[in-house]
Amino acid sequence: LQLVESGGGLVQPGGSLRLSCAVSGFPLDYYTIGWFRQAPGKEREAVSCISENDRTTYYVDSVRDRFIISPDNAKNTVYLQMNSLKSEDTGVYYCAGLRTVTAAECRPRSAAAWGQGTQVTVSS
Repeated sequence: LQLVESGGGLVQPGGSLRLSCAVSGFPLDYYTIGWFRQAPGKEREAVSCISENDRTTYYVDSVRDRFIISPDNAKNTVYLQMNSLKSEDTGVYYCAGLRTVTAAECRPRSAAAWGQGTQVTVSS
């Protein structure tokens, strides 16, 4: 299982970015795929997860109604559309394949593999 993130960058508050997580080695319905982020001096936290196995999604409360996670099974890629970005969304965003069949168990300790991360900076 390998994961490669892309799409990070610098954006002003209120702006949007779309992150991509290209998954290789397994189809998307084999693992739950999650997005996590880590800000300087803070622990890595779950942002959003999606399970093609049981068709569930999870969002942390702070991004609900602003971020959308979606799969493209043809490209074996999971996207995270981030809208109305805030400065507190700044951090390194990682995607991971999780050893769980449901998105409800969206936790860093469930990860079987991690991508290399992509920096998201929200600043004016």
